[in-house]
Amino acid sequence: MGLKLVATAAALIASTVSAQSSYGSAASTLSNGGSSLTLLYQNNLNASDDVNHIGAILLDSMTSTAGATACAAIGETLLTQAAIKNHTSDFANSLAYLQYNGQVSPNQRFFIKNGIVSVSQHTNTLSFPAKPNGNTKLPILCTQSSTQNGGTNAVATASNEITIASGKNNFVGFRNLKSFRFAGIPYANPVARFEYSTVYSKTGQTIQATAQGADCAQAYDAASMENCLFLNIQTPYIPKSGSKKGLKPVLFSIHGGGFTGGNGGAGSGQDGGNLASREDIVSVEINYRLSTLGFLAIPGTDIKGNFGIGDQITALKWVKANIAAFGGDPNHVTIIGESAGAGSVRALLGSPPVIENNLIVGAVAQSNLGGGVTLGLSGDYGTTYSSYLTVAQSYAQAGQQIFEAAGCNQTALADQITCLKAVPALTLVNLPTVARYVVQDGTIVNTEQLDVTNKNGSTADVNVIFGTTANDGASFSTYPKTAVTTEVQGIQAALGISAAYAQAIIDSGLFPLYNTGNITLDSFNVSQRVATDKTFRCIDEATIYAGATSGAFRSAYYYTITRTYQGYDPNNLGASGLSQGPVSPAYPNGNPELPYFRLHGSDLGFTYGNQNPLRDGLDLKASQLISGYYAQFAKTGNPNPSLQYLQTRGYTNTTQGVKQSGPWQAVNSKTGPTKNLDWPAPTVSFPDTQQCTFLNYTLEYYFNGGA
Repeated sequence: MGLKLVATAAALIASTVSAQSSYGSAASTLSNGGSSLTLLYQNNLNASDDVNHIGAILLDSMTSTAGATACAAIGETLLTQAAIKNHTSDFANSLAYLQYNGQVSPNQRFFIKNGIVSVSQHTNTLSFPAKPNGNTKLPILCTQSSTQNGGTNAVATASNEITIASGKNNFVGFRNLKSFRFAGIPYANPVARFEYSTVYSKTGQTIQATAQGADCAQAYDAASMENCLFLNIQTPYIPKSGSKKGLKPVLFSIHGGGFTGGNGGAGSGQDGGNLASREDIVSVEINYRLSTLGFLAIPGTDIKGNFGIGDQITALKWVKANIAAFGGDPNHVTIIGESAGAGSVRALLGSPPVIENNLIVGAVAQSNLGGGVTLGLSGDYGTTYSSYLTVAQSYAQAGQQIFEAAGCNQTALADQITCLKAVPALTLVNLPTVARYVVQDGTIVNTEQLDVTNKNGSTADVNVIFGTTANDGASFSTYPKTAVTTEVQGIQAALGISAAYAQAIIDSGLFPLYNTGNITLDSFNVSQRVATDKTFRCIDEATIYAGATSGAFRSAYYYTITRTYQGYDPNNLGASGLSQGPVSPAYPNGNPELPYFRLHGSDLGFTYGNQNPLRDGLDLKASQLISGYYAQFAKTGNPNPSLQYLQTRGYTNTTQGVKQSGPWQAVNSKTGPTKNLDWPAPTVSFPDTQQCTFLNYTLEYYFNGGA
């Protein structure tokens, strides 16, 4: 069914919408003109099992005859009794959940082909009562014929497109097996180089949101572009046009990549289709300007930096204005980011435009780089993600070097800037020196670091989660290129420090050597632990403790994830099974029950319920439990799902995991408590606090209330 035919058919269910639209007859083309659309799918996060399940599309109450016509308008038919009976547990749980969340009445009946179906609210059992006579109106269950089951294989076709309206524009998206998807939506007006973006303001447009937009210009990506400010949306629910009923919490994802690379596309690891489907939330992922195009700052000019962070705020403003049409609650947006995305989250938590406009209700920072003044390692790389340079400091590190490399050697600064604006984008981002620092620009960021030692309004009063992978630092240590003969040599090679500092680490007794007989591996294991603490764990533990006890954060949770897969691997550890577990015939993708390094970025599959491959049965259970924690946090600001919710949804594994794990408690002391995220997820104390005291005296500032 082509787009014109879809539009024509959609008019059949748009009879209640007329020329009331401020942009003429376009309303008659809307797929949700006469009814909301809810995509039902019992998603267990096991992609290999998807062939054993089917979905359905729920429409609002109408007569059976009107329902058949409405299903046809979206290229479907009324669901059959046989299809339901062949997937009894799926439909029993899905329909019971509709009652649980108040979308339908208790013991609701639904029209299907030549009959009705009902589910008991208390027992999740289906029945097929006699079909009523006359013009009875009931919710409609249509088939769901799309079988595309993931973000990377989700493609718009003639039969799965959907058109909705927001902001006096039409958006053409599509559905796959699990969610309604809108990709490549422009959230900002066309923006000149080194200027701040503004929310997209064109009206009367039909926006094809069926394919991802271009990545923002970055090194080694010849297809990336300067025109790149796009976002993607996955949602299980499209409200009736003009309605604000039943809106869902929104999870807003910010990608990592060192502020020089990455994207918000389906291949980034942050595709939210599974999470939206399983947990009934709306997912948004964004692109933002990177490298010199996103972060150049020049003293004494209007080029003050943070253009990429400004883009994130522009996207949040677009979401505030538009997400209701896609089923999301504009007043309930939680931001989440990994690595540089976590650094973005940290910056946004203290950004006046975010706070003053109430753009977020919660924040998750995964593997935020903190750095600090550490033993023998002052000026640590991670410091720039949590302690912000002045514009002058940033320019000293990436200013005239950029002009020189770009060939903009004019005497006057104004002429240099004019020259730089004309340099091709891909040339700029591939120069040997690029800008990548969040700076104190005075508007978007106006403090040297996030102020969590006081409740004074300079930090967003929201709920937060911070945490790291167990071995984040393994991705930021150098595995020796040749075998070493002593522990000192190995630590020196991995951390780039002197023999004296390496010996001090050994002498502290805080980082014991695990003797496997391979001194190169064993010394690297010590080094990665040091790197994990100094670059990630110490500053984030201190931040969470200070923010929780000062009241700067409404509530604060901390975690270490101990089940991961692969990740950022500059040392090629995966080649020997060291990033996923040893490979064997019984475990072709690695054995997660044997030792391996939990690398930076290796947690995204478990965060978003996209983990593939599943190495063993616990991988699936952990994916269900961990993604459920994050989704529940997005819903309520507390990561603990209720047992009633889990049981109603039929989430047996997660019910068991929550019971065995105990509640995830908010941090309330110098010891935590915190969670080790796995299946189950035990409660533990802050790891390595003694090690952090040894490595980083700046932590005393946070742990002692800023004194």
